[in-house]
Amino acid sequence: MEVDQETPKAGVVNVTSIESWDSYVQQSKSHGTPIVAHFSASWCIPSVAMIPFFEELALTFHDITFLTVDVDDFKDVATKYEVKAMPTFLLIKEGDVIGKLVGANPDEIKKRIETLLQSNTPFVV
Repeated sequence: MEVDQETPKAGVVNVTSIESWDSYVQQSKSHGTPIVAHFSASWCIPSVAMIPFFEELALTFHDITFLTVDVDDFKDVATKYEVKAMPTFLLIKEGDVIGKLVGANPDEIKKRIETLLQSNTPFVV
């Protein structure tokens, strides 16, 4: 089964270049749109397992930009944000990382997204 990596599914956007990543972060700064970024790898079973849940979140939370970043394709972005394990989820508001969750924990990521929408309080990493 072939999957088109360029086609966003259920509101999730696959980052296709460092420039597109920078553009989304800049939009977050200028428009105040929060970002939830899923740093993943195709060889990481927990990352792949989180894809349907992440897509479901994108359908639920319309005021958030959901991005997927393949760490093998964009090592510079992963390094910049100190992503060392997959999956890693970053919560970004106004261009700043305000939360980081390492591991496949659907309940926790949903809870943190709900908190992201309600406040500017940073999360304990």
